[in-house]
Amino acid sequence: MTTAIAITRHQGMEAIELRSPDGARATVLLHGGHLLSWVPAGGEEQLYVSPQTAYASGQAIRGGVPVIFPQFAARGPLQRHGFARSKPWQLVLAETGADDGLAVLRLSDDAASRMLWPHAFELELSLRISGQELQIELACENRGVEPFEFSAALHSYLRVLDLNETSVQGLAGLHYWDSVDAQLKTQRVDLLLPGGELDRIYHQVKQDLTLQEQRGAQLRRLQIRQQGFDDAVLWNPGAEKCAALADMPTDGYQQMLCIEAACVEHPITLQGGESWAGMQSFTLLGAVAEGETS
Repeated sequence: MTTAIAITRHQGMEAIELRSPDGARATVLLHGGHLLSWVPAGGEEQLYVSPQTAYASGQAIRGGVPVIFPQFAARGPLQRHGFARSKPWQLVLAETGADDGLAVLRLSDDAASRMLWPHAFELELSLRISGQELQIELACENRGVEPFEFSAALHSYLRVLDLNETSVQGLAGLHYWDSVDAQLKTQRVDLLLPGGELDRIYHQVKQDLTLQEQRGAQLRRLQIRQQGFDDAVLWNPGAEKCAALADMPTDGYQQMLCIEAACVEHPITLQGGESWAGMQSFTLLGAVAEGETS
């Protein structure tokens, strides 16, 4: 048995307050298909949203999980990160099931998008919460006849209490493009976050990643899995760049780390009628006392 969830408002914008029977909850805006909040069952907020971000039509939101499409960053002629994160999406489905909460949103081309990017497309974003897990799936269909190429990412801002106590496992051995130094490098060991700006695109990510954060005697662990996305982007503006961002507190960089599932190095090409889908999932593994093993 399922129960439909009605549209409400959050920060003056249409929103869905997603609920799972076990207590997990999430908030997603129709603006940008933007996931703002995810709280696992019995847990605490896992996403970072800047307290200084604007909630306005046509503007991107700083934090949560912006949907990047059809261009990553400034790698093309469009506005930075494309237009999907600042356009209104349609709600297809929002419901509480027997053991989960599910929302499905859709974005299709219109006259305004075709002026920027002359292709017929349909994006579908599916969000599922249950227990300690969040699943985000982004699908794209070429609704036209001619092929098109696009990049995409789920630009996930993860909340941390102290960036200096945070590390990422699962990156060792991977090649990455360091956007700060404009160089191709290799990750030799697990990532201990460096001082200053971090902006890296890791290629051919096949295994799970784990965000680890030491919180006193406790170790918080968040498992991150992706399918359909070949790259993982890690980003933190660092102190200097963060201070220059109008929509971030000066010290905001210390409470967040972006770990994004992305297709950047090799954009996706779809022929007419073809579809593609990619997923990023998060599982809170819980806190482990110092000295214990899982």
